[in-house]
Amino acid sequence: MTSRYIAIDWGSTNLRAWRCQDDVCLDSRQSEAGVTRLNGKSPEAVLADVTDGWRDEATPVVMAGMVGSNAGWKIAPYLPCPARFSAIGERLTPVIDNVWIIPGLSVSRDDNHNVMRGEETQLLGARDLAPASLYVMPGTHCKWVQADSQQIVDFRTVMTGELHHILLKHSLVGAGLPEQIDSSAAFDAGLSRGLNAPALLPQLFEVRASHVLGSLPREQVSDFLSGLLIGSEVATMTADLAAQQVITLVANASLTRRYRRAFAAVGRDVQELDGDQAFQAGIRSIAHAVAN
Repeated sequence: MTSRYIAIDWGSTNLRAWRCQDDVCLDSRQSEAGVTRLNGKSPEAVLADVTDGWRDEATPVVMAGMVGSNAGWKIAPYLPCPARFSAIGERLTPVIDNVWIIPGLSVSRDDNHNVMRGEETQLLGARDLAPASLYVMPGTHCKWVQADSQQIVDFRTVMTGELHHILLKHSLVGAGLPEQIDSSAAFDAGLSRGLNAPALLPQLFEVRASHVLGSLPREQVSDFLSGLLIGSEVATMTADLAAQQVITLVANASLTRRYRRAFAAVGRDVQELDGDQAFQAGIRSIAHAVAN
């Protein structure tokens, strides 16, 4: 078992790195040099910068995320689902000496075409820390993952976070709005609408009309829209779930609060797991597999 390793979560717009020894994080760094923001630098040069002073030739570097996509450093092929958890750490793609990229996961059927990169590493950690038959992983693209103790069976993606951003920043829904403030009342109002009428398209322009007509405060549109989108997502995705299904919510604190309220509103209990904690546990098991 390795005592030292470097873990990297390298996405489209940012990079996070951790230096670990004996399963303890000793240091961490962040960079805005995501794979779409290299600014003329090579990925190898970015890696050297972010790990400066951290590594020697014997220290493995294990990377997850969009760094393994066709827009990244080197393509790390997807593992098709169903995929065994153990296969994730066995199918790493070497990049340079002692530097590896974790594979993503894919589903390709007539009724479901999906891919993920980065979340598979969180899944590995979540399987050990908060096992479930359904993992819900909110973010820009929320993943709903069916699994058992041995394998990832299936998953779907809901573009809730990205849709919120697009509607608020690049559509008439958010045009001309003032700076937004936190409002749990606005979120709850949107959540109720989304849960009770999950057919989303007819409701989106109403968000614009509501603040134009004065029934929704203009500085609370973001939270109302968030509630509406999350409510629609949860109502749609839980419609066919078995009542006894165990659900683990893997997210940061802010998103956990929002999704927990949505699940509670439909009468579903959830386990909660911090996304960074899940990632660290997952990549730790992969770093051990590299050493062994």
